[in-house]
Amino acid sequence: MIRVAIADDHALVRAGLRQFLGEHVDLRVVAECANAQDLMEVVRSGDVDVVLLDLSMPGTSGVDALRSIKSRAPQLPVLILSSYPEAHYARALLKQGAVGYLSKDCDPLDIVKAIRTVARGRRYISEGVAELLAAGLADPQEQSPHEALSEREFQVFLRLAQGETIGHLAESLCLSVKTVSTYRSRVMEKMALQTNSDLTYYALTHGLIQ
Repeated sequence: MIRVAIADDHALVRAGLRQFLGEHVDLRVVAECANAQDLMEVVRSGDVDVVLLDLSMPGTSGVDALRSIKSRAPQLPVLILSSYPEAHYARALLKQGAVGYLSKDCDPLDIVKAIRTVARGRRYISEGVAELLAAGLADPQEQSPHEALSEREFQVFLRLAQGETIGHLAESLCLSVKTVSTYRSRVMEKMALQTNSDLTYYALTHGLIQ
């Protein structure tokens, strides 16, 4: 039996996934979480084999939640299930520890296949993601600027793009203001941008925030 935790802020999505996954005898939904805080309690309990994680959640984003999960339970498979197209996030999140990325408009049976695959200790690479990875290997120039960011830089970039101040970011990440400012400078340099407004515009036009 594969124990699955669903993290999504939409109750209807969670209910639909629970009902669908419940039709498969080897899968059991053991937790439904509407935010990252509840999800981390489930992770700490150790009573889950696979996490199905949405990127858009209130408070702590799915990107930050992924980082917290990998810090707390590095071997726990995290599958991203997002409304964002694969091209926007997949490569960056796979680099940060996700074991698979699925768009919410995928065939529901792909979700089942992905859960079974990652529960066996393997990554789930869809055809679309495989093409993205192959394109990046063949020609690094095809990668978007945000995909060149490190895990921490990507995290800082997204939160600044959503309007968070450096001071608040430093406090929530338990870092000094100087350290966060350094990360911001690296992000600006790598992405050839100048201001936080530029970051927000970039994130909006690339579908990284709503």
